[in-house]
This record gives sequence, C-alpha cells and structure tokens, in this order.
Amino acid sequence: MTRWVSIALVGLLLLALAAIRLFQEELFYDPLVQFFYSDYKTADLPELQNGKLIVNLGYRFLLNTILSLVILGLAFNSRSVVQFSALIYLVAFVLLMSVFYYQLLHYKPGHYMMLFYTRRFLIQPILVLVLLPAFYFQKNG
Repeated sequence: MTRWVSIALVGLLLLALAAIRLFQEELFYDPLVQFFYSDYKTADLPELQNGKLIVNLGYRFLLNTILSLVILGLAFNSRSVVQFSALIYLVAFVLLMSVFYYQLLHYKPGHYMMLFYTRRFLIQPILVLVLLPAFYFQKNG
C-alpha cells in the first residue's frame, strides 16, 4: 500500500472517530452526557440503567479501539505495534471500566471529577493520541 493511500485511510478513520463523537447521543445510551452539561457539581446522578450504560460504554470503547488499532497499523505497518497496542487497550478497558463501575455505585454529590474523567477516558480515543507519538519516537528516536 502506498504512503498516500495509507494517509487517506488514516484520514477517513479519523473522520469515523469524529462521527462517533458527533452522533454519540443517537448511537449510545449515556445520560451522563446531559448530566455533565447541567449543574452537576452538587447534583445527584440521574436515574441510570447501570447495565445498559456499561454495555454502551464498552461498545463505544470497542469501536474507538478498533479504529485506533487500524490507524496505528496503517501508520507503522507493524504487527507488533498493533498487538502491543491491543494489550494496552485491553488493560485500560478492564481498569477503567472497573473504576467507573465502582464510582457509579459509590457516587456522592460533589465528587464528580473522578467519574467525569474516567468516563472521558472510556468514551474518547485518547490512547491513540498518546500511542501515535510514542511509537513514532520509539521508531525514529
């Protein structure tokens, strides 16, 4: 595959990641979106269907992970980079989802920051933004 085709595919995959974010309210069950847009600093959590929320967060994490792994594969053309990244994503998912579920069960009004940022790491493709430069510097440094 030529370099320009790879760049074009990475661009399309980045647009797919943006589309997941743009259409998040239509695609996923997540009442915390509206909660964090409101006066959440002293409010109780809204009524949640914890199982449905966890499944939808997991599904969104999976979609972001698949797109991110393909981006990394195209950028570095290395199976070992993709395998190592997949392991990082798996460990991050288990840790973050465990912490998020614990925070849901033990939420107290006013203690929203950990819940907010744990959820943020689950729903946004932040790891690819860390892994791309990390592998680049490892390869070229």
